[in-house]
Amino acid sequence: MTGAPPKVTLDLALESGLTADEYDRILTRLGREPTYTELGLFSALWSEHCAYKHSRIFLGRLPTHGARVLQGPGENAGAVDIGDGWAVVFKMESHNHPSFIEPFQGAATGVGGILRDIFTMGARPIAILDSLRFGDLTDPKTRHLVTGVVSGISWYGNCFGCPTVGGEIGFAPEYAGNPLVNVMCVGLVRGDQIFRARAEGIGNPVFYVGNKTGRDGIHGATMASATFDAHAELRRPTVQVGDPFTEKLLLEACLEAMRTGAVVGIQDMGAAGLACCTSEMPARAGTGMDVELSRVPQREVAMTPYEILLSESQERMLLVVARGREDEITRIFAKWELAAVEVGRVTAGGTLTARLGGEVVAHVPVDLLADGPKYTKPIARPAWQAEAERFDPLSLPEPPDYAAALVELCGSPTIASKEWTCRQYDQQVGINTLVLSGSDAAVLRVKGTRRALAVATDGNGRQVFLDPRRGAAMAVCEAARNVSCAGGEPIGLTDCMNFGSPERPEILWQFAEAIEGIVESCRALEIPVVGGNVSFYNETSGQAILPTPIIGVVGLLEDAERRATQWFKGAGHRVALLGPDSVSLGGSEYLWARHGRLAGRLAPLDLEVERRVQAAVRAAVRAGLATAAHDCSVGGVAVALAECCVTGRELVGCEATLAPGGRADHVLFGEGPSRVLLTVEAARVREFEALMAESAIPWRWIGTTGGERLSLRVGTTVLVDVAVDRVERAWRSGFERHLA
Repeated sequence: MTGAPPKVTLDLALESGLTADEYDRILTRLGREPTYTELGLFSALWSEHCAYKHSRIFLGRLPTHGARVLQGPGENAGAVDIGDGWAVVFKMESHNHPSFIEPFQGAATGVGGILRDIFTMGARPIAILDSLRFGDLTDPKTRHLVTGVVSGISWYGNCFGCPTVGGEIGFAPEYAGNPLVNVMCVGLVRGDQIFRARAEGIGNPVFYVGNKTGRDGIHGATMASATFDAHAELRRPTVQVGDPFTEKLLLEACLEAMRTGAVVGIQDMGAAGLACCTSEMPARAGTGMDVELSRVPQREVAMTPYEILLSESQERMLLVVARGREDEITRIFAKWELAAVEVGRVTAGGTLTARLGGEVVAHVPVDLLADGPKYTKPIARPAWQAEAERFDPLSLPEPPDYAAALVELCGSPTIASKEWTCRQYDQQVGINTLVLSGSDAAVLRVKGTRRALAVATDGNGRQVFLDPRRGAAMAVCEAARNVSCAGGEPIGLTDCMNFGSPERPEILWQFAEAIEGIVESCRALEIPVVGGNVSFYNETSGQAILPTPIIGVVGLLEDAERRATQWFKGAGHRVALLGPDSVSLGGSEYLWARHGRLAGRLAPLDLEVERRVQAAVRAAVRAGLATAAHDCSVGGVAVALAECCVTGRELVGCEATLAPGGRADHVLFGEGPSRVLLTVEAARVREFEALMAESAIPWRWIGTTGGERLSLRVGTTVLVDVAVDRVERAWRSGFERHLA
């Protein structure tokens, strides 16, 4: 872009994504018309993606405090104390819109962005997890998106050198026009060496470090704050381009610089790029900043102030450095062959002043930029909600062959093995990974201690669609339950709230209800929310995605050797089912995969029972009583038992008898919370029974492992008797068969 900047008018402000009221607020506060560059600042920083205009009033309800919390929401990532002087730093972010437009780079830069959020806190990243949602896998467009997204994630993570250890992939037609790419990263830092994104110290120099600035990603934040139409792919220039090798150098240079004590504050140039850093960092500290844009390293010619400030080129950081220690920073980054240029100073007065060749191109109060509008919009329960709840899944016919129904369900894309995906990810770089993807939670050692971390992500859009409050609460419970099945005590949570347009009352109602569900479950389970992300406007041509809160939970194992995985370990182990019998086919994978219906009521959720079940599971794992532990979730208890049979290195059969409680498909495939399968060696059965007696939870023995068949009874009737290798073939080939 060259020549004189356009004249700023209301029409231009509207084209930039601002509303008339917002533009009027800017005029009132500034007392003048903004410059074109200033208008760009407001359009990006007041976008939904940056300002959380519609969500902030709800997010304040989340429980964010806890005895272990060192840093809650509001920084680059949350931090939780894990003992021995260590803290775990973690966060989840979305890159949904860019990944639809350009799946490889959209997903890759999503990984790059969340990695930077972690190491700007001073932490070394040790794990990546990804939660992905796509449309129908029979659609060629979906297959293109899946292969591109997975390739982008694996390329960036593998090249950077951080293992991708877990996550989940789900499919539903509602995601066809808006895939979800949510990426979580976990890192470790000494608890007294956490860095924050604050521009403190009047007169301290401000350094730009990392890659040069280009024109990629301009308007990325505003693009992520709007719905799509049929021409979404024309927005490809708004997608950033990543370079994981430079990011690896940036990691090492930043951590080395931090160790010197010369770094006062640091922030990643993510959404809204340099504009975001130069306003948010001083706003947090009550200071201002004066920057000279001509000093910013640029890889393209004739870049305007607007472009320099709003570029979202990757692998860039802004550092506030202690005055007098500039040479140390310059030497460190030169050693890593990275640019480190002093571009400004921290000032008093609370104003961002941006210059080009000494000429002021923007002069705006940082609190005005960083504290965008907050809206209280109408919410309304959608009319179709009651109709969906009235539907009775048992009005549909039973399967004529339950064994065939189970095999078919195990081969459905959502349930089937994602080995094709896992093969592309380096899961063991860094040699911290104790339990790889494929179990309920990944487990990572904390080197130099006996401790380990268990990490899991979960979310079920169908359940949240039918009952946003209960569905979101169940997502929290499932993520925490998965961590508990590994032996970890949940100590912190991050979330990614994926919804349609908040300007629609029914969507905002879903969001508000989902937040309340998260609040209720986190309070009951005593898990603080230490960070997260809201992604609105996930809809194309008026079709919104399923409301999908993705929950990431980190758990602590005091003894890394006392952990469990989900697969059966051998013959002769007793199988116990912990938790209530209350399940439902409403919103289940079975109801969708077999009948194409999304309707019905969810199973009841008793949060006190959930808390006690998880505590009992952890106690059994820590005592060495549980040889396997697996959460019953998608597909119900029948699928959970099948997964225990086929997901280990060796196939192990099982005979199980389930208590009758309605129609057989309801018992076998119904889904409900607070249910866990545990196996116990015969010699330790009495010890386990004594532990269960103390736990005050419903539980029962249901079977024994061994043989080459999976045999399931409901009451006295054998409904499933199938060779385990037949189940395994369907489960192992289902995803790849659909992908091909």
